[in-house]
Amino acid sequence: MENLILSVNVILPLFFTMSLGYIIKKIGLFNYITLKTMNSLTFKVFLPSLLFYNIYKTDLKTALNLKLMLFAVTCIISIFLLLCFLTPFIEKDNKNKAVLIQAIFRSNFVIFGIPVTVSLFNQDATGIASMLIAVVIPTFNILSVIGFEIFRGSSINFKNIAKGVVSNPLIIASAVGVSFLALNVQLPTAIDKTISDLSKVATPLAILLLGGSFEFKASTKYLKQLVLGVLGRLIIVPSIFLPIAISLGFKNVELACLLVAMASPTAVSSFTMAEQMDANSELAGQLVVFTSGLSVITVFLWIFILKQLCFI
Repeated sequence: MENLILSVNVILPLFFTMSLGYIIKKIGLFNYITLKTMNSLTFKVFLPSLLFYNIYKTDLKTALNLKLMLFAVTCIISIFLLLCFLTPFIEKDNKNKAVLIQAIFRSNFVIFGIPVTVSLFNQDATGIASMLIAVVIPTFNILSVIGFEIFRGSSINFKNIAKGVVSNPLIIASAVGVSFLALNVQLPTAIDKTISDLSKVATPLAILLLGGSFEFKASTKYLKQLVLGVLGRLIIVPSIFLPIAISLGFKNVELACLLVAMASPTAVSSFTMAEQMDANSELAGQLVVFTSGLSVITVFLWIFILKQLCFI
């Protein structure tokens, strides 16, 4: 019963915040322009502040887990390569192929990673989760662009990929945070407090905006793709890679971070990328909505199972 209550208490705040975002949009306080502007602000200011501050304040000796980072990146690349091979047998429309691949391999770890791990292990988990985000995000970005270029028949522009990676605010924040941490740079109290306050806005606002972006439409039009995407992202990927992680000795905070990386819903940014890469952005948006909504149930179950088995 204790594990059940803990699992509920981890997931319900995320569910309530997403629901509030949806309600706020329905009563007219959010519109498309507001959501787009606030999402941009969150991505460029609040989330980078959170990532920088968590890395800057962490203990490098305990948070820098190279084995965990290498395993996470290897899993992501393996999922991507496997999907590139299998998806053409399942989906014939090129505009849908890369969208499906991205929906299944690219999780919303940047938004869900820190709140879930903190709920399970308090603030001790933020450093490990933040350091993992620092390597997972560029991996997601690079592979997503490669996938879209492959299935729209274009040559892969590595210069543009590199430019996109180095200009990503989350990657810049991670790099600066690691540099400050490694060089033992101490920020003035006023600046430290400012960044700390900004970082506290990031998670609730990002989840609120995620709920506000929900649009339940076209679900029957893309029923097959939605079923494949939801099952792949929330059930199949964690079912394959979490047992491997356990067999390699990952547990507690490490396993919790991997759980969120493998079992959290499709990244919100996948919709924007689908738009930019001339793919089926409508399908991409629906995959974000349905994986996000159903993840409340599936992530709860994954946490409960792992807690019952004493792995986290």
